[in-house]
Order: sequence, then C-alpha cells, then structure tokens
Amino acid sequence: MPKPELEFFKPDHLPWQPVAGSTTGGAGGPGVSEKILAHDPETGDVTRLLRFEAGVETTETIAHDFWEEVWIVEGTLIDLGKQQTFTAGMYACRPPGMKHGPYRVPAGGCVTFELRHGA
Repeated sequence: MPKPELEFFKPDHLPWQPVAGSTTGGAGGPGVSEKILAHDPETGDVTRLLRFEAGVETTETIAHDFWEEVWIVEGTLIDLGKQQTFTAGMYACRPPGMKHGPYRVPAGGCVTFELRHGA
C-alpha cells in the first residue's frame, strides 16, 4: 500500500517515538525521537519529523541507500564532520551515498522535517 491519502490535519495526536540508531543510520539513540507523518511499507518511503533533544551528539558518519530531504524546522545542527552549523530554515537534498554527520545539537534542541524515498 502506498503512502495514505491525507488531507490537511494537525499531527498533534501522532506520537513521538524513540529512534534506534540502526533505523536512522547513526542518527538515533537516546534523545532522538520521530513522528511518522506518512509511510509506504512496500518501498520504505517515509515522511517524518525528527526531534533531537539539546545536548545530543551522534558518533557516526551517515550515508543512506535512499534519497533524503531535510528541512530544519527549529533549532540548530552542528555537523562535526563538515565542521559546519546548520540552522532553522535551511534545507538539504542528499542523494544515496552522500556522507553527513556526526552531529551535535546545542541548547534548544532541533526539529527537522524529512522526506526519505527510493533511489
């Protein structure tokens, strides 16, 4: 079944769920949670919000086998590998294999809106 047909709604009722490192390619673990907005179980395509609590620091460089588009909704991500700081309003489009991270999240935390889709 493809992603569901959804008209505009407030996703407040959708739960935040802890993210394990293995499901995010290194951007999971304590202090990282996701809110799945839409998911296609056949392809693995997903639309989600990802929330990092203040002080989270990941340890791995990440490279996915899918496309990932990320919009920083609020807060800041520091890419330790690239030695760059990314802030609210910034966007990334990462093709399969593009390296990013590890990350540090300063005070205030960070929330991103993500689209993940097939190669």
